[in-house]
Amino acid sequence: MMIRIGVRDTPKELEIDVADADRDEMEVLIEEALGGDTPVLWLTDRHGRDVGIPTKRIAYVDLGEAGSGPRIGFGV
Repeated sequence: MMIRIGVRDTPKELEIDVADADRDEMEVLIEEALGGDTPVLWLTDRHGRDVGIPTKRIAYVDLGEAGSGPRIGFGV
């Protein structure tokens, strides 16, 4: 699943390709992070890299399907 996250005061959005993620579980995880006392939302991409986003800086979250949208180059 491709997750796009807009960060306040930043012109680019983050794109994280999460492998084998259930959409409903991901929604719950993100809602809990944004609504609770969690200072950082941690996500792991398909290559095993951890990405931390400060929850107070998140402007929006777009949950899409893997491979959706145009891709440029030789992606793996």
